[in-house]
Amino acid sequence: MWWIYALLSAFFASLTAIFAKIGVKNVNSDLATAIRTIVILVVAWGIAFARGEVKGIGDLSKNTWIFLGLSGLATGLSWIFYYKALQMGKVSQVAPVDKLSVALTIILSVIFLKETVSLKAALGAGLIICGTLVLIF
Repeated sequence: MWWIYALLSAFFASLTAIFAKIGVKNVNSDLATAIRTIVILVVAWGIAFARGEVKGIGDLSKNTWIFLGLSGLATGLSWIFYYKALQMGKVSQVAPVDKLSVALTIILSVIFLKETVSLKAALGAGLIICGTLVLIF
């Protein structure tokens, strides 16, 4: 079932790139990111409240707060740079280069999480890196 959610994520991420490129046409990219963030904030909290999933918020550990905070900071910085890149470049170039994050995530998961990676995943990461280099140069 996880792969269905992953495919949906990829589909909506592709729509994000198209909508964002149109949306940043006549606005500062930082303002565009701020507007996007407000929408995401409302939707995410709306879902959490509707499903009754905010009950345990007081029970979260300090470690959980720290790493979710760091994840949020990384996401925010990613969006800021992504929107700036979209404003300056073609979406058909920016979006695939942004997906270099997939290969970087595989590498970082080995370094920091001590995950083992299959030959297939390593090969895929290598191909993503090569494809990114082709798009940049």
